[in-house]
Amino acid sequence: MSEARGPWDAQKPTLSGPAHPSRALSEDRTRSAFWTAFALMAMLATLWSLASPIFSVPDENAHATKAIAQVRGQVIGYHVPGVKHTVVDLPAGYSYSPQVLCFAFHPERPANCGVELGAATGTPWFNTWVGAYNPLYYYAVGWPSLILDGSAGIYAMRIVSGILCSLFVAWAFQAAMSVRRARWMPLGLAFAAAPMVVYLFGAVNPNGMEIAAALALWASLLRLLQQFDGRDSGTVSTLPRRYLWFLVTVSAIALATARALGPLWLVIVVGLCFVACGWLPVKRLFTAASSYLWLAAVAAGSLFSIFWTLGGGSLSSQAEKSDAPLVGASFMQGFAYVLRNTPDFVQQAIGYFGWFDAPLPGYVYWLLVAAISPVVVLAFAVAGRRSLITLLTATAAAIFVPALLQAYSVAQTGIIWQGRYGLFLYLGVLVIAVMILSSAEGARLSFISTRVTWIAAGLIALYGAVAFFLVLLRYVVGTDVPVSTMWKNPAWQPPLGWMTLVALYALTSLALAVWVGLLATRAARSEDDGAVVASAPAAVREHA
Repeated sequence: MSEARGPWDAQKPTLSGPAHPSRALSEDRTRSAFWTAFALMAMLATLWSLASPIFSVPDENAHATKAIAQVRGQVIGYHVPGVKHTVVDLPAGYSYSPQVLCFAFHPERPANCGVELGAATGTPWFNTWVGAYNPLYYYAVGWPSLILDGSAGIYAMRIVSGILCSLFVAWAFQAAMSVRRARWMPLGLAFAAAPMVVYLFGAVNPNGMEIAAALALWASLLRLLQQFDGRDSGTVSTLPRRYLWFLVTVSAIALATARALGPLWLVIVVGLCFVACGWLPVKRLFTAASSYLWLAAVAAGSLFSIFWTLGGGSLSSQAEKSDAPLVGASFMQGFAYVLRNTPDFVQQAIGYFGWFDAPLPGYVYWLLVAAISPVVVLAFAVAGRRSLITLLTATAAAIFVPALLQAYSVAQTGIIWQGRYGLFLYLGVLVIAVMILSSAEGARLSFISTRVTWIAAGLIALYGAVAFFLVLLRYVVGTDVPVSTMWKNPAWQPPLGWMTLVALYALTSLALAVWVGLLATRAARSEDDGAVVASAPAAVREHA
C-alpha cells in the first residue's frame, strides 16, 4: 500500500531510486513553512480578536449580526418601512443596543462605557447594511454563535475568521518557498503580519478574508505559471501541479466571493500575474487539458458571486448627501479626490484602527515604511524590462484602481473608499517585488538578502507590537490620560487582561521575525548550494 500524503507534501520524483536531496530539502521547507506560518499568523490574529472591544472594528456590527441571523436560516433579512437598511432578527443572547458602541468616534472614551451585547435593554433585531452580501463567508464564521451567546460568541467568530485567514497565508508561504530561488520571499510575505492586516483577520469582516485569499492567489498563481513556463529551473515549484491548481482555485473562489467587488479583484490579480509571467506560460495553461476542470471551478465561483450580487441587491443604492462626501459629484471630481488623498489611504492601510478613532502617532508609521522601502527600491533597481513593466503596472493598479472605481460610483455612493480595501493590492506589489529580487535579475544583490530580511522583519515585529499596545491604550483608558493610568487604573480590560495580551503579542511577533530571518537564511544557503552543484562538472553533479 502506498504511503498517504498530506496536501502540503511536494511531488515525489517520477524516476526510480531515492529522492534527490535538494527535492527532499524543498519538501521539508514547504511543509515547515506551511505549519509555522499558520501557527504564528493564527496566534497574532487571535490576540487581535481578544484585544479589540466588541464591534470596535469598522462595520463589524453589521457583518456579525448578518452571520448570526444567517446561520439561523435568515440569509438576507427583510425590509421594514422607515428603516433604511435590511433588518435581521437576533436571538435573545445577541440583542443589540447602540450603546454597545458608545466609545466609537470618541478616542478619549475607554471601552467600558457601553452595555454588553445581549443586554435586556437591547432590541432583537439589527438593520444591517450588508444583509444581501454573498453568504459564504458568513456561514464559515457564523456557526460559533449557535453554541455561544453575547460577547463570547463574537470572540469565537473572530477567532474562526482569523484561523481561516491564517490558512490562506500559510498556503502563500508554502507556495512561495517551493522553489530554489526564494531568498527574498519570506520578507515579502512577512508583511502579512503587519498589524492592520492581522487586525482585520481577527475580526468578523470579509475584508480580512479578501486580503488573505488575494495573498494566497498572488503566490500560488505566480508559481503555477512559472511551472508552466519551466525555462528557469530556479523558479519551478516542487509542489505538484494539481496541488498548485488547488491553491489557485480555492484562493480565487474565496477572493471572488468575499465581497461584492470580489470578481473584479480576481480579474486584476490574475491579470497582473499574467503580465508578470508573459504570454508563453499563459498560453500553455489555457491549452492544457488538465486545466479545464480547475478553470471551470473558478468560473463557477465567480459567476455565483456576480449573480448573487446582481440578484441579491447588494449593490449600493443611491446615497443621501449626508451619507458620504461628494454624493452626486462627477467622475473627474471623484477621481481627483481619491488621487489627492492617496497618501491618507496608504496611511489607513498601514494602520488606522477602530472607526477611524484610533490612529497611531505619525512617527510610529515610519517603522513599517522603513521595512517596505528597501524592498520596493531594490526591486526597481534590479528589474529588467519585463519585470519593470510588471512592477510599474502593479504599482499603478494600487494607485489608480481605487481612483477609477470610486470615480465611477461617486455620484451614487459618494466617497466610501477606505485604505484597508486596497491592502490586497499593496501586498501584491510587495510579492512581485520580492519575486523579482529572488529571480536571476536580483542575483547581484543576493549578498544583502539575509541582512535586509533580518532588519526588516525586526521592524515589522516592532511596529506590530507598538501598534498593538497603542490601540489597547486607546480602549483601556482613552487618549486623554497619561499612559501610566493603564497600570494604575485601567477602565476596561480585554479577556486575559491587557498586559498578558501585550506580552503574548510581543513574543509572537519576535518569534515570527526570528523565523522569517531563519527561513530566508536557509533559502539563501539552499540557493547557493544549488548554484554550486549546477556549476560543477557533470560527473560531480551525478554524485551530488
